Amino acid sequence: MMLIVDLLLVAGLLTFATLTLNVHDVFTSIVLFISTGLIIALTWARLGAPDIAIAEAAIGAGLTGALFLAAWRRLQSNHGNQFEHDTTESTQSAGDG
Repeated sequence: MMLIVDLLLVAGLLTFATLTLNVHDVFTSIVLFISTGLIIALTWARLGAPDIAIAEAAIGAGLTGALFLAAWRRLQSNHGNQFEHDTTESTQSAGDG
């Protein structure tokens, strides 16, 4: 029974890690990164290292994932502001000519 759990953890870890690297959407990649960190935490718990599992879940998946999501949100809002700024400049320069 435990061999099945170990094989599922390995298969899940390899699948999520591969998907994280191959996905083109940034938000989906961040969510897969967080999921990979949680699977790694489960693997550490299965290996009998609960202290490392807690640290991985808190830092690897939790804190890093939250920082990635905050950076993604900031990039999304800055990208929208940049587009509005470019549009305003192009209409002003078109009206001047």
